[in-house]
Amino acid sequence: MASLKEKIGYALGDAAAGGITWKIMSIAFPLFFTNVFGLTFADAGALMLIARMFDVVTDPLMGSLADRTQSKWGTYRPWLIFGAVPLGIIFALLLYTPDFGPSGKRIWAYSLYLLMMVAYTAVNVPYGSLLGVMTDDDNEKNQFSSFRMVGAYAMGFITLLSFPYIIDFIGGEKEIVNGVEGYTTAAKQHQYAVIGVIFGILAAAGTLACGLMTKERLKPVRAEKFSFKQFADLFRNKPWIYLTLIGVCTNFFNGFRYAVAGYMFEYCLKGDVTISGLIINYTVFMAFGEVTCMIFGGLSPKFTQWVGSKKKAFIWAAVICLVFSIVFFFVPMNPSYMWLMVTLVVLTSVGIGLYSPLLWSMYADVADYATEKNGTSSTGLIFSSGTMAQKFGGAISGSLIALLLGLAGAHMIQDDFGNPTIDPTSITDSVLTMVWSLFSLFPAIFAGLIIILTRIYPIKK
Repeated sequence: MASLKEKIGYALGDAAAGGITWKIMSIAFPLFFTNVFGLTFADAGALMLIARMFDVVTDPLMGSLADRTQSKWGTYRPWLIFGAVPLGIIFALLLYTPDFGPSGKRIWAYSLYLLMMVAYTAVNVPYGSLLGVMTDDDNEKNQFSSFRMVGAYAMGFITLLSFPYIIDFIGGEKEIVNGVEGYTTAAKQHQYAVIGVIFGILAAAGTLACGLMTKERLKPVRAEKFSFKQFADLFRNKPWIYLTLIGVCTNFFNGFRYAVAGYMFEYCLKGDVTISGLIINYTVFMAFGEVTCMIFGGLSPKFTQWVGSKKKAFIWAAVICLVFSIVFFFVPMNPSYMWLMVTLVVLTSVGIGLYSPLLWSMYADVADYATEKNGTSSTGLIFSSGTMAQKFGGAISGSLIALLLGLAGAHMIQDDFGNPTIDPTSITDSVLTMVWSLFSLFPAIFAGLIIILTRIYPIKK
């Protein structure tokens, strides 16, 4: 029987990975790379696309490597213990803007982003795989998954809510552009560099704590020799195929919303909105969803018991996401409707909170199914597909947003200092409609796909 301390330790792993590094990469990086770092829409889109193609190779290899690891710390825990510090350092460097020319900055961004993906893979694939060796009790797996999601969303809430206040605390020189006061590009670059250091330290600490506080009780049935048969077996595993597609769709759903939120506030709502002394920018706006996901992630095991199965619970959660995403599209682009927008984000997040723990618990079910069918454990390999789906959906959606905004008419110009910046005159009604749709209608399409795929997912636990 796992202790509360161990469940909290496991939660700290996703508080670091999902609540800090991935949350900032999902919501802040698209805007950071184009508006602060100085990449063009095309460069930012290509960067995320190339990184995802890279992950298609590295994630499964990492899963296979983790499955064969043997040490006094266990099979999966050593990757967290020794990967924590490199993860934090690379994350901090990625938010630093060097004083290079366009080519040098492009090389820096591409190199550091790919390194970040390697570091994230080396930590997060073994982290997810831990669930398969900490317990063989299905209810306890659901509890660990629930703690994981609560940790991720609680830290995500803290990260997003604190973001604008940390920026204001760091401060810097301001300027007035088109009648709106804001920080200069140099000030923003310094702010993000400091934020990288702060959250890099927190991410490293959370990852290390997770590795030290958890236990591996089950010994995997190892396939000691590497074989491509394991990869071939995956594609004969129907539950894995369907669940991987579901995972990609859930991350496209979240990826579009998080990646476009910054553009939505900057262009559709004309900047931050202050209500009763509360600064609501794009990170705070999404933080309302994070706290909702935290609450309903904790309630997910009870909800699953109530409806009768993980499969039914997942479908109902996706229906909630579908309905309220569509409703959001019809809200006027006006700050006076801010509380209605917040309400719809909260209601949508009820569905996200309910299905998020289920996804990882279902990966554990698929890993058990594969072990029974093939005779050897491929837990790390199977969980790596969950991490790959997360990064693939999150970054491809970010890449598509950059490309779609460009197609809608937004384009880059050079400012007085020669840095690429978005031409304010290119933000037309078609661009605004595209931004609004990317936050609402595009995610709704993927919620519909989730419902269809879950209905034909064969495991009925």
